Amino acid sequence: MVAKPSAVARPAVLSCRLVSTPFVPDGFVVPRGLATDRIRLEPLGPEHNERDHQAWMSSIAHIRATPGFPHGSWPTEMSAEQNLADLVRHAEDFAARTGFTYSVLDGDEVIGCVYLYPADDGGHDVEARSWVRASRAELDVVLWETVSSWLAEAWPFRAPLYEQRS
Repeated sequence: MVAKPSAVARPAVLSCRLVSTPFVPDGFVVPRGLATDRIRLEPLGPEHNERDHQAWMSSIAHIRATPGFPHGSWPTEMSAEQNLADLVRHAEDFAARTGFTYSVLDGDEVIGCVYLYPADDGGHDVEARSWVRASRAELDVVLWETVSSWLAEAWPFRAPLYEQRS
């Protein structure tokens, strides 16, 4: 019997460690989002595909230069169909409590992403990464400050790894 190839290849998006067990306590209520006067975070899912794809495809060089994306291996160009498969994976991780990815919005415009996945360095309990599209680069520090405070106030993590912005 010959195995059928997958209809959509799932590209490696980030060097986040894939885990099969939740990395937050069972009783912890995962935040469904965050809103400030400048940005809004909501769980990333397939409904963001077109806007998300356009946001990062227009900002590849900018994202690669953002702290937290040190190897320049992501993002790489991909089709909207490949991006959709990746968004489905992020939504599945969120539902399984193995990773949490949020779309960063200004109104309905996708302007970035925040990723929270288990750190694999032995010294941190979560690795946070974020990016904003090149056309909204002035919000990078704002997003970093907002997410840093949110991690300290609303999440159970004690030792986050989240590269500082300046």
